[in-house]
Amino acid sequence: MKTYFVYMLQCNDSTYYTGITNDLERRIGEHQTGKNKDCYTFDKRPLELVWFETFNDVLNAIAIEKQLKGWSRRKKEALIQQDWDRLVLYSKNYTQYGKGSSTGSD
Repeated sequence: MKTYFVYMLQCNDSTYYTGITNDLERRIGEHQTGKNKDCYTFDKRPLELVWFETFNDVLNAIAIEKQLKGWSRRKKEALIQQDWDRLVLYSKNYTQYGKGSSTGSD
C-alpha cells in the first residue's frame, strides 16, 4: 500500500507552503537544497517542516492539500499548534470571525 504525505513548511519570510508527496524526507530535501528554481520555496529558504499528515489514499491526500491551501494563516497556525478550539472557531462564518474581529487577524 502506498503512503502519501500532505505537509506544511514555514518559509524564512514566515509564509506557509503546503504540498503533497509520497516521500516526505526526499521532498523536504529537495525544498531545502533548492532543486527547482521555479518552486515557491526556492528563495524562501531555510524552511521548517511544521506539520504533516499521512494518507493511504492519494485522492484524499490531494483533497486535504487543496483544502489547506485555501485556509487563512491563523487557521493553519491553529492546526500546526493542534489548538482544536481555535481551529473550530476559525472555521465558522468568516464574516463573523473575519479580519476585523477581536479573535485575531490572519
